[in-house]
Formats: sequence, C-alpha cells, structure tokens
Amino acid sequence: MTRYTGLIERYRSRLPVSADTRIISLGEGNTPLIQLQNIPKLIGKDVTIYVKFEGLNPTGSFKDRGMTMAVTKAVEAGSQAIICASTGNTSAAAAAYAVRAGIKAFVLIPEGKIALGKLAQTLMYDAKIIQINGNFDKGMALVKEVAELAPVTIVNSINPFRIEGQKTAAFEIVDELGFAPDFHCLPVGNAGNITAYWKGYKEYATERVCGNRPVMCGYQAAGAAPFVAGHAIENPETLATAIRIGNPQSWDLAWAVQKESGGWFDKFSDEQILAAQKMLSQFEGVFCEPASATSLAGALHDISTGKIPEGSTIVCTLTGNGIKDPEIAMKQCADTQPVTIEADLDAVKRAILDVL
Repeated sequence: MTRYTGLIERYRSRLPVSADTRIISLGEGNTPLIQLQNIPKLIGKDVTIYVKFEGLNPTGSFKDRGMTMAVTKAVEAGSQAIICASTGNTSAAAAAYAVRAGIKAFVLIPEGKIALGKLAQTLMYDAKIIQINGNFDKGMALVKEVAELAPVTIVNSINPFRIEGQKTAAFEIVDELGFAPDFHCLPVGNAGNITAYWKGYKEYATERVCGNRPVMCGYQAAGAAPFVAGHAIENPETLATAIRIGNPQSWDLAWAVQKESGGWFDKFSDEQILAAQKMLSQFEGVFCEPASATSLAGALHDISTGKIPEGSTIVCTLTGNGIKDPEIAMKQCADTQPVTIEADLDAVKRAILDVL
C-alpha cells in the first residue's frame, strides 16, 4: 500500500508543480466525507447529506489545502517569509507550513476577535503575531500594502496558489462518490473556498471525470453577509469568527460561481448557526467550529422550503474543527456541565440510572 503524503503528490498532474518542486506538506487533504445518518431522519426528508469534514486537516481547517500550495510555491520562488491577515485559521495554517518550510510567518489578527484555540495554535508555531485595532478587512488592506514594501509573500486567498490547493477538495468528493453532488453548501467569508470548489468541479467536468456540476450554495452569518446585501459590510459581527468578513477578497469570483452554477447566497443568525453546530455534535458525532455549521444551517433551511428538493444529494463543507473555538462550545453546553459525586460504586450507579 502506498503511503499517503499529501494532496500535492496525490494530484500532482493537476497542480502547477514540476518534478523538481520541493513540496511543503503536512499530509493535508484526504479528509472524510461523512454521510449523515440521523439528521435526515430527524427532519423527515428524503435527502442524502454528506459533510466534508475539513476539520481533520493537520491544523484543523481547510486552510491547509491552500497553504501547502501557497508555501510550496513561495519557497520555489525563493521567498524567506510569508504574511497574511486572518480571523484565525489562516494564521494557524500559515504559521505551521512556514515552520515546515523553514521560513518566517507574519500574521495580522484583529485584537480580541480571534478564537482562543486558533490563537494558541499560532503562538505554538512561533509565528510573529501582530494584533491590530481593527477587523480582518483592515488587516487585509494593510497586508497588501506591506507586501509592496517588504520581501514577503501574501498567502491569503488572493494568492492564486491557495485556490489551486483548495480545489482538490472537490476532486476528493467526486473521486469518492463517483459523481458530483446535486448541491454543494459552504460557509462564505472571504469567498476563496467557494471559488476553489467550483474550479475543481469544473475541471473534473471538463475532463469528463464526472458528468455533472453542482449548484453552489453560499451561506453567511447575518451580521457579516455582504453577498446577501450586495455590498461590503463596514463593521461585520458574528460569533462565527471564521466568516466575520465584510469585504471579501474573492468578491467577483464568487459572484461568477453563483451565476455559472445557478446557485445562491443566503444569511443565517448566530442562533441558527449554533443550533446547527450542536445538532451535528449531538446527532452525528461531528464537532465542527461555528462558522462551519453555517453550511448545514443553510442546507436544512433550503431543504425545508423545497429550494433543495427531496431526492437530492448534498455535500456540506465543514471548514474547521470544533476544538478551534472551545469557549463557544462550553457556553453552548452550560446546562450539561459535569456532575460531581462521591467516588464509590453506589454513587456512580445512581448517576447512571438517573440518566437512563
């Protein structure tokens, strides 16, 4: 059996690398496509729903797919440092792959607006963290300016190699199912991921690897929904920190995806997003971060209204692991905290029987 060594090696012929390219990899990709068994029964609809659980990438999010390509190409070009603006996941991925490559990572993050798990990761990877008094969008503007003045490579999704890496998730889905889903549902923040999936599906369809392409459904948090509003949001706010972005960098590309695929954008409240996160955990055993659950919240809403018809096959991308944001998870479980009992058999038996 051939050992899996990462998505670039697996899809080398479909990616912009040569035989001499030094691959910077942590074994990313090859994430599970999990068919939901209990939620479709719970909602009483005849649909097949899969979740592409990107939270099982090396740093716990889909960002690793793009980062392996972005850092590989940065190193190939001779870069000694990379830079990004981040709501958390990009900073963790950039820092990890920079360490792997032996180069330096600089990350700009909004002060007080990053989940604890993501900040801890980035610190442990020894990146140079710069906190700004401003949101992601202001950080992104600064990163663009800095890259014009300093010898650093931007690894946000405006870097085209990020999109190349992330498109491989679509390849994996088709390779596993044998076809593309009818609908693909994603959380949308900076909009690089919906752009990348569509690129992957289109390439496979063009090359006759699959005979169909999905309708692409992009879902946002109500407090950070520029695609629904039709314009940038100056001060986006949501508990789903990974998509707290008001001025997406892949704006035009994402609108093209919506038009070409016949898809749509929609928005959901933090309460709806957190309910979907809890539903995935408690009914399917899948623990994703809040932003990830936006894809399921949107899918369930559109199934209930008939916009996604019964009989459909749906894939929802879960972009990050729930461990990324432990504080939100603990607040969600405030009414189910551990009980403390005496350390004896009768007490344990009583505690079990009280539940059963």
